[in-house]
Amino acid sequence: MSTDIPASPTTYEICDAFVRRFVAPLGRTPARAGGLLENLTVAVKDNFDIAGWVTGAGNPEYEQDQVPATRNAAVVDALLKHGAVVTGKTHMDELAYSLMGLNARYGVPLNAAAPERVPGGSSSGSASAVVAGLADIGLGTDTGGSVRLPASFCGLYGWRSTHGLIPSDGMVPLAASYDVSGFFTRDLRVMERIVSIFAGSAAHDGSIRYWAPADLWTLPMAETAAHLRAALPDLDYRLDPILPEGGAKACLSAFRLYQGYEIWRHFGAWIEKRQPAFGPGIKDRFAMTSRITKAEFDDAGASRDRLRAHLDALLPEGTILVYPTAPGPAPLLTTAPSELEPYRNRALSLMSVAGHAGLPQLSIPFGKVDGAPVGLSLVGRPGSDLLLVKAAAAFQTY
Repeated sequence: MSTDIPASPTTYEICDAFVRRFVAPLGRTPARAGGLLENLTVAVKDNFDIAGWVTGAGNPEYEQDQVPATRNAAVVDALLKHGAVVTGKTHMDELAYSLMGLNARYGVPLNAAAPERVPGGSSSGSASAVVAGLADIGLGTDTGGSVRLPASFCGLYGWRSTHGLIPSDGMVPLAASYDVSGFFTRDLRVMERIVSIFAGSAAHDGSIRYWAPADLWTLPMAETAAHLRAALPDLDYRLDPILPEGGAKACLSAFRLYQGYEIWRHFGAWIEKRQPAFGPGIKDRFAMTSRITKAEFDDAGASRDRLRAHLDALLPEGTILVYPTAPGPAPLLTTAPSELEPYRNRALSLMSVAGHAGLPQLSIPFGKVDGAPVGLSLVGRPGSDLLLVKAAAAFQTY
């Protein structure tokens, strides 16, 4: 399914990371003193409910159609319970359906680690706030890479949680069978505290086996793959391919169709009635989802089931996949949309593996290519979230 992508770049204004900052931050009261996250500030993506505020999800028409939330999203309440302080809500791509952080309606949050480059999306504002030092923690969502890609682009730690680990109450869905909450931090120790809140404090205490699958290492740009490979710690890595027949191409196709069908099932009726003025790319993607047939969805589901079974058999407890988070450093802000689409396809090919199987993934800042950050990812079987954070200490080269 092809879309018509304009060849010339769209001009985007740089905007503040925050949609709104709270004059009186949430949680800073004596009654909430103490906890693993005491006094750590949190920037919350604007697809999570916060009581008393409208959830805009990066789109002005959607925001106009909402009423103020009556309660906080479950994940927000969990952070407050452990002493965190919520300082505001952050910008995001429209309805979370993009990966670059280019919102034609509101602008582009600054990537302070590479100001001439995109911040990544759709959790663009939360990543922007953390890399700029405006918050200690960024709360985002990840469906196809919306935490992992901004983490790589901005030089942050980015955790995509095991699917279903964190309650989704009070979160605007995109594609529910892929959607998860995720977090950004500048510090691995802070990330470990966050993960332990949701995944418990007990990690696998046996030996760890590392697997750097050859097929996934062919997906990034050559310079990025070479840089990351050269910087890997001296561990014993299994190197054979991991994907089943059809490889990354089949994985990407199944992801686009299955995710797209779910997206249209959730937003389609509203889009047809409201006719929102989506920006470039977003409009094309929603149009594509409207044409996905039930037969295509079912075929994609069968492909996803085969991949899940394949990975479940190959990833016993204690096995960690190691591969690049993104195809390369963040694209320049001036990159034409026609050039962004091939990059996006490579990125989704890398990130759809964990998405299909509901696996946790931790992106680690791992140096720079062309002067901009790049990330390395650790991926494990469902429920191995804390193990990934513990193992990350061996990869803290930078």
